[in-house]
Amino acid sequence: MVSSVTIFTGTNFSEWKEKVEFTLRVLDLDLALREEEPSQLTNDSTKEEKAFHKAWEKANRLSIMFLRMTIASNIKTSLPVVEKAKAYLASIEERIKTAYKFLTGKLMENLTTMKYDGRRSMHEHCIGITNLEG
Repeated sequence: MVSSVTIFTGTNFSEWKEKVEFTLRVLDLDLALREEEPSQLTNDSTKEEKAFHKAWEKANRLSIMFLRMTIASNIKTSLPVVEKAKAYLASIEERIKTAYKFLTGKLMENLTTMKYDGRRSMHEHCIGITNLEG
């Protein structure tokens, strides 16, 4: 099941997130992503509350491990260390939004400042524009 999840490389966030969420759901480990952390247990906690707390803790721990396993090493090192899977996924999403905004701005800058200089054919110039990367 894990091998079916694409490794997150920084440019495939939507696909990666969809597959991660689906896989965690199939494995019944998405509780920590769907539900908020339960309140601390007390002496008065019911069996149901204790069972939910235990299930949430397990799902959270395994979800974080799964998320980290499916992220490229060069990206993992730049991510914060967090103890909650939901917060980890949110921090990844926030960093990606920032990176995408930067890349979009860089690409727009390149496109608006690129001029035909006559050294290449017009065809080569147009192909160069379509092959631009941020």
